[in-house]
Amino acid sequence: MVDDAGADPRQRLALALDLDDLVVALRLARRLRPYFGVAKVGLELFGAAGPETVSSLTVEGYRVFLDLKLHDIPNTVRRAARVLGGLGTAYATVHTQGGIDMLRAAVEGMAAGAAAAGAPAPCVLGVTVLTSDAEAPAVVLEERARLAADAGCGGLVCAASDLGITRRVAPGLVKVVPGIRPAGTARDDQARAATPAAALAAGADLLVVGRAVTTAEEPERIAAALLDEVTGSITVAK
Repeated sequence: MVDDAGADPRQRLALALDLDDLVVALRLARRLRPYFGVAKVGLELFGAAGPETVSSLTVEGYRVFLDLKLHDIPNTVRRAARVLGGLGTAYATVHTQGGIDMLRAAVEGMAAGAAAAGAPAPCVLGVTVLTSDAEAPAVVLEERARLAADAGCGGLVCAASDLGITRRVAPGLVKVVPGIRPAGTARDDQARAATPAAALAAGADLLVVGRAVTTAEEPERIAAALLDEVTGSITVAK
């Protein structure tokens, strides 16, 4: 799902639009489109505006990352995932804590919904341990990464500090890292934050950036610096 990242480093950066107003979110998304290729929609924005968020951001040229962290009984998750899979999102999250049957239900539901809508199936991302948690025990990370891989998920969401474990246990999955902060900026409630360069060096594929940019006085300046750091890191890695 990040196969075009080499041609466009913006596809390695996801803008977290954690807002409760679609008009405000779209205004910000348009300002920052030169620096981001993916837009992340979480519970707040989706709760405020619903599926329109996906179509509106797609029109703006973004690939949409729907971050609802599905977690319920398998039948409920399968039915919800079928609805969400038809929206045209590039990524969608489900929490690995729900177990392998629930994870498989999410993968199957997303694929079925996308097929019914004539859209590509989203890359289903298994959320391991939230980055607001100060600790992520190795045994928990290993178990949840293995569950995601066995269930057919396309990727994982984990902190940069967890990548050593998740890459070993599930090497073929896309690694999405939230809690990205430029050096010198506040961590807010992200206990295990990382800089873009550090996350990419550790093996991250997609970096999620939110308040470090969206609440900045000069968001374009911060976003431009982030994109430069990502571009430089990718170039060095080659």
